Amino acid sequence: MPRQTRLLASFLALATAVGLVGCSADEQEGANSALTVWSLEDNTDRIAATNAIISDFTAKTGINVNLVPINEDQFPSLIASNAAAGDLPDVVGSLPLAGVQTLAANELLHESANGEVVDSLGRDTFSPRALELTSEKGKQLSVPSDGWGQLLVYRKDLFDAAGLAAPDTYEKITAAAAALNKGGVAGITAATAPGDVFTQQTFEHLALANNCQLTDASGGVKLSSPECVEAFRFYGELISKYSVKGAQDVDTTRATYFAGKAAMIVWSSFLLDELAGLRNDAKPTCPQCAQDPTFLAKNSGFVTAIKGPNATEPAQYGEITSWSVLDGASTGPAKQFVEYMLGDGYQRWFGMAPEGKFPVRRGTKEDKEKFVNAWNSSQAGVDTKKPLSEVYGPPVLQTLRTSPDTFQRWGLPQGQGKLVGAILGQLPVPKALALVIAGRMDAAAAAGQAQKEVESIKAGLR
Repeated sequence: MPRQTRLLASFLALATAVGLVGCSADEQEGANSALTVWSLEDNTDRIAATNAIISDFTAKTGINVNLVPINEDQFPSLIASNAAAGDLPDVVGSLPLAGVQTLAANELLHESANGEVVDSLGRDTFSPRALELTSEKGKQLSVPSDGWGQLLVYRKDLFDAAGLAAPDTYEKITAAAAALNKGGVAGITAATAPGDVFTQQTFEHLALANNCQLTDASGGVKLSSPECVEAFRFYGELISKYSVKGAQDVDTTRATYFAGKAAMIVWSSFLLDELAGLRNDAKPTCPQCAQDPTFLAKNSGFVTAIKGPNATEPAQYGEITSWSVLDGASTGPAKQFVEYMLGDGYQRWFGMAPEGKFPVRRGTKEDKEKFVNAWNSSQAGVDTKKPLSEVYGPPVLQTLRTSPDTFQRWGLPQGQGKLVGAILGQLPVPKALALVIAGRMDAAAAAGQAQKEVESIKAGLR
C-alpha cells in the first residue's frame, strides 16, 4: 500500500483513542539543549535529506535539532503515550490533515505558534485552500507545507483518435469509458476493494466532484443526499459496465493502466514518477513501452478537479501535510525551525519527492512564484532521477502545481476530524459501494446504508 494511503489509515487509532490528553509542560524558552522534531518521513533517503537541511539550520541559528523519524503506523500510539507522559515533541512534520484535526481536538497543538509562523512568512504566499483546510473557526492549526492530489489519468492518444474531450465531468467520463471499452482495453480502472482505504479515497474524489459531502456544517451526516446518491450511481455504473472484473486495489489498477489495458485510471500524483519509468519496481509494461519506457507518460493526460451534475464547481480530493508546533514546545526555536523548513530549506524538502510534494507555499514576499518555479525542475524518481518538466512539459506541470487550490475533503472543513478517522477503520462507504458495483443494491439503498453506519459510528465517538 502506498505511503499516502497507509498514512491516512493510521490515524484511525489516534482519532478514536480514549483519554488522549496533552499533559503539557510549562514553556521554558531555550531551556532544552535541542528541539525534538518528529517527522513522518521515515524513508532512509528522506531521513538523510532532512538531516542535511537540519545541519544547515543549526549552522545558521545555533539551535540543535534532534530528528526522530516516525513510522506512520506507529505515530498514533507514540503520540498518545508521549502526551500522557507530558513528553511531546516540539514539532511534528509531514502531518496529514486528519492528524492535524485530531491533535487539535485533543488540545495537543500550540495555541498560537502555528498561526504566527504563517503570518511571519506571509499568508498571501500560501495556497488559500491549504490555509483553509488547516484552519478551524479562524484559528490556524498548522503550517501547511506540501500536498498530493488524486488524479484522473487518461490515454490522450486513444481519446484523440476517438475524438473525445478530456474527461473532466461525470458525463465526459462515462462517454469516454463507453467508447473506449473494447479490444481488450477497459474504459477505466479504479479501486473497488471494499476493505481498502484506497477505495475510500477514490470514491471520495469522485463524490466531492458532485458536491457529495460526508456531513453538513453542524456535523449531520449527509450520505443519503441526492448528491451522494448520484455519486454512488455514477461510480457503480462506471465500474460495473466499463471496468476490469473483480476487486481492484492500488496495485492492480496501476498494473492494468501500465499494461496499456485501460483508457483511464484514478490514482494519486505519486503515479507520476512510476509512469515515467523512473522506478524499477513499478515500470510501465505496455507493448509500446518496450521500445520507449516513457510512452505512457507522453501519451497520458491529467485531470485534477472534476465536476458532477449536482455541483457548481469542480473539486478534487487532496492531502495537505503540515508542520505543527505542539503544546509545551520551546516556542521561539520551534517557530524558527518551521520558518526555515518553509523558507531556506523548503526547496530541498519538497525536492525529496516532487511527485507527491506540491508546494503549497508558492513563493516568498519578494518572489511570489519562487517555490512553484523551483518545483518544476526538482528531480523526481527512485532508481532513475529526472526533472518532471523533462517528461510532462509546462502545461501539465502548471495544472498539477495549482491543483491544491481545488483540494477538498470530507468532514475536515466541518471540524469532523475524529469522524473522518473513525470511518477509515470500518470503511462503511466502500462496503456499500461494492454492493452497487455487484448489482446487489441500488444507489439510493447503498447511500442509505452508508448513512446509517456512519451515524452509528458518530454516535459512538467520545
